[in-house]
Amino acid sequence: MVQAVHGLPVSRRVMGMVQLVVSELVTNAHKYAPGPCLLDLEISDAAVQVCVWDSSTTLPSVLPADPGRIGQHGLEIVMAVCRSFAVDREPVGKRITVAVVLADDPRGDVAGGQVR
Repeated sequence: MVQAVHGLPVSRRVMGMVQLVVSELVTNAHKYAPGPCLLDLEISDAAVQVCVWDSSTTLPSVLPADPGRIGQHGLEIVMAVCRSFAVDREPVGKRITVAVVLADDPRGDVAGGQVR
């Protein structure tokens, strides 16, 4: 749909990356927030802006690196593959907004070769 409507190239890798990011963020919202969550996807600046709002006021935190830890690596993964990552407090809850670049970077940078 993005290619047809916006004329932007989207590889299978990027499609999988967007699905992974959405899955991780929505799973975290469902797991850690006491109420509902909202998901918004938008195309902007050749990237998919993924925005997840939830009702928890607790800000997410990345745990220290621990190769022996099983699980709880989702936020690390999201931050590694996204061009940008932002958390904003809302009057109720918080909003996490990330950007996944749509085009594969020729240098192989999964975040699109841009400074984060």
